Amino acid sequence: MALPKKLATLNLFACALLFSQMAQADEPWTNPEWADTAWYIGAGAGRANTTIDKDRLVRGLMENGASSVTFGSTERDTAYKLFMGKQLSKYFAVETGYFDLGKFGFNASTTPPGSINGEVGFRGFNLDLLGQLPLTERFSLLGRVGAHYTRADAHFSGNRLSAITNVNPTEKKLNAKVGVGLEYKFTQALALRGEAERYRVNDAVNNRGDVDFFSLSLVYKFGKPAYARPVAYAAPPVPRVEQAPAVVVQSAPPPPPRPQPISEKVTFSAEALFDFDKSVVKPAGRQALDDLLNKLQGMNTEVMITVGHTDSVGSDDYNQKLSIRRAEAVKAYLVSKGIDSSRVYTEGKGETQPIADNKTSEGRAKNRRVTVEVVGSRP
Repeated sequence: MALPKKLATLNLFACALLFSQMAQADEPWTNPEWADTAWYIGAGAGRANTTIDKDRLVRGLMENGASSVTFGSTERDTAYKLFMGKQLSKYFAVETGYFDLGKFGFNASTTPPGSINGEVGFRGFNLDLLGQLPLTERFSLLGRVGAHYTRADAHFSGNRLSAITNVNPTEKKLNAKVGVGLEYKFTQALALRGEAERYRVNDAVNNRGDVDFFSLSLVYKFGKPAYARPVAYAAPPVPRVEQAPAVVVQSAPPPPPRPQPISEKVTFSAEALFDFDKSVVKPAGRQALDDLLNKLQGMNTEVMITVGHTDSVGSDDYNQKLSIRRAEAVKAYLVSKGIDSSRVYTEGKGETQPIADNKTSEGRAKNRRVTVEVVGSRP
């Protein structure tokens, strides 16, 4: 397959992934456990650079009778890679793939008249350990170290080939590689990477050097659980009680008292439930929710409503999504403790319902909260 066709295939792959994820870009990030253990695939393309040892080549030609040498070189080419990987945790992944670093060459003209031309291409397979350091929910720093098994295919032509016994040599070597980069997540499943990688290579004529590969890649994690959007809470209809005509029966005991309907509302500080700018319930938050569930023992629970609130720092759209994610996280924990998911509803109010002044740090802390309202009855 010619390189333009390969790049066209990569572009189609990238567009298909990107458009397939656009409609999901506003989904809350409610599956951190899945994202930290998922398999993924990816493709990238960019520019590869190397340095040809001009001085050594010119010196060799001068030693073989040339009085002067005119030298030109091609030290950059388009490169691409295809890869797949497995997240081992939030911070590490293992990755393998196929790459083609392109072709590099030189041409030299000599006096007395003569010439020599050379070209070498590199392609192979790699196995890397990838480290990821989250900076925000979407941005992460990347670092990689690994090994690659690369085939170098060279070709020489011209009338000054006296020192070259094989004009089409091939070399296969295992060498090291390293890289750094930055990743931006469009969604939990789709991300864009920008990376700089260095490959140590052998060029098929007993020379060693480096090829630097600068690339942009799309990464797609597959197997994401389906996301169900929160259903707006609708209060259950109040049953209509028809009053029966009074009948006096002297011997009948009075009926037992009906269960009294009650509603309890508890407010939790966001700092007690979540780390800064996160939507995963931390251990102290789980303990607070466990205390609430203990207080509800013996209560016939009909409905639970979790409502997320934020302060005014950040955009309205971001705060609305953060409040929904946090309400969803609280629901997920309550369901994991045995509460029927059909009885738990979620809402996100963002920054629209402050209970204190957002101009002070104390007021903003009060506004960052999650409320849990329980409607039920006790006998």
